[in-house]
Amino acid sequence: MKDRTDQPIAPDGQAFHNQPHWRKDFPIDVVYDQYVSRREFTKFLVLTSLAFASGQLWILFHSLFRGSRVLPRKHIGTLNDIKPGGVLSFSYPNLHDYCLLVRTKQDQLVAYGQKCTHLSCAVRPQVEKGVFECPCHQGIFDMKSGAPRSGPASRPLDRIELEVIGQTIFAVGITSRTV
Repeated sequence: MKDRTDQPIAPDGQAFHNQPHWRKDFPIDVVYDQYVSRREFTKFLVLTSLAFASGQLWILFHSLFRGSRVLPRKHIGTLNDIKPGGVLSFSYPNLHDYCLLVRTKQDQLVAYGQKCTHLSCAVRPQVEKGVFECPCHQGIFDMKSGAPRSGPASRPLDRIELEVIGQTIFAVGITSRTV
């Protein structure tokens, strides 16, 4: 391989000082093409570091304000709408955030977001087994806690906080857990 001080031979065979100006700006020779000055390298490092730092600040800002968001109370249904062992689909907090309300055979109410924590596939309840099943990768989640039992998911399902007033069931918040 040539040193950087060697003068390359252009494709037309002329000397380097006789080449047009554009060829000096856009070298096609490996000798000049792979050379990176200290200034260019430092500029690359600074810009890359700034990009990483701004990404970390965005994540920090997003996580600080996500927890302070007040979710609305939303009417889901009544206790008469869902029999023991039954399931009721609803959306909370937005129209496209699908959730499942399950009335277990022990007559307890549990509600979870329907997105699997692995790749966001829709989970299906199997009340008789006490689990939610993700059909995409055979993930299994416990119905009482939302914790993964098997499969590739490592985080529990988002739990929907419920409030029962008389016979009316309301969704009042979301608990996202990491463990």
